[in-house]
Amino acid sequence: MDEEARMDLPHELMIQILLRLPVKSLIRFKCVSKSWFSLISDTNFANSHFQITHTPRVLFISTSTCETRSIDFESSLNDDVSVSASLNLDFLLPESYLNLEIKGSCRGFIFLHCYPNKYLWNPSTGFHKQIPFSPFGSSLYAEYFYGFGYDPSTDDYLLVSMLIDPVTNISSQLEFFSLRGNTWKEIEIEGSHFRYSNPIEDEQPKPGLLFNEAIHWLAYRHDSRLLRDVIVVFDLMERKLFDMDLPYEFDHQLDYCGLWVFGEFLSLWAKDCYIDTIEIWVMKEYKMPSSWTKTHVLSFDSMPTDYFSPLCCTKSGDIIETDGDTGLVKSDDKGQLLEHLSFHNDSHGSHVAIYTESLISLPCDGEQA
Repeated sequence: MDEEARMDLPHELMIQILLRLPVKSLIRFKCVSKSWFSLISDTNFANSHFQITHTPRVLFISTSTCETRSIDFESSLNDDVSVSASLNLDFLLPESYLNLEIKGSCRGFIFLHCYPNKYLWNPSTGFHKQIPFSPFGSSLYAEYFYGFGYDPSTDDYLLVSMLIDPVTNISSQLEFFSLRGNTWKEIEIEGSHFRYSNPIEDEQPKPGLLFNEAIHWLAYRHDSRLLRDVIVVFDLMERKLFDMDLPYEFDHQLDYCGLWVFGEFLSLWAKDCYIDTIEIWVMKEYKMPSSWTKTHVLSFDSMPTDYFSPLCCTKSGDIIETDGDTGLVKSDDKGQLLEHLSFHNDSHGSHVAIYTESLISLPCDGEQA
């Protein structure tokens, strides 16, 4: 578009057109002129673009090489146009690739834990920031419930970790890092009410699920000598910890269960390994355990692997899950296989996350990849 044509286009109309373009195009258009560079770099423009476009994608990171793939799961998995590669992870040291874990995703940013370092990274822009170490002297051998989310009331991002004592295997403290304050804060977990442990033996706890401005984990709650299956919740705005009950009729080992967002609801999936079915439950009214409803019982006889871990669902209701290795599986809401495609040839597998393309910056100074 030449300068004369741009001058004839009303400014407000030009902004509305730009707000509906993909991030990759907008980054290129920063070079068009100083005014476009200023507009596209503006915080208000980035926030409006995120709200209007809201383009979710699946991110794959090869475990041994950190090779990346970004997939538009609303398109066919076999559509080359929907797959983009060469996202920049050059800020990571090659010797640390095998220690890399994805611990959360929020508003375009991925929380990477590459022991012992933690990073926030925007795959769309390449922006990254290393998070300083916590000053609270946590044990190097402890396990953590990790999570990452956004507090809209303060325009702040929080990295959350709840320590599981390596001796007692019970939670002992919760700490979070505020991006806006650029500081760690600690919340002591006292009394019997907040005594939680990892339900999956010999494995690190799964990253927390971000939903409704809160982070959610499946855990065991210790009540006297009893163990209860619960969902532990950290409210990002209230900075408070509480828990919610699972469905009353729910009778599954937490080893074969997980949390995800199905449609617009907090959801729970559970695999029955004996009869090869998957139950899907949704909480129709948030924070109301009585509203749990079993919506699907799926048979996965046609699946390419026995592994099941759903990531998301498409607008049409198809379910996207990982194959437990290097690819994605798409099935319909009856459990019938639609597509299966691998994106890496890596014997060590891949790390996977859902993220949303975004121009948004963090509320602090950072490093640029």
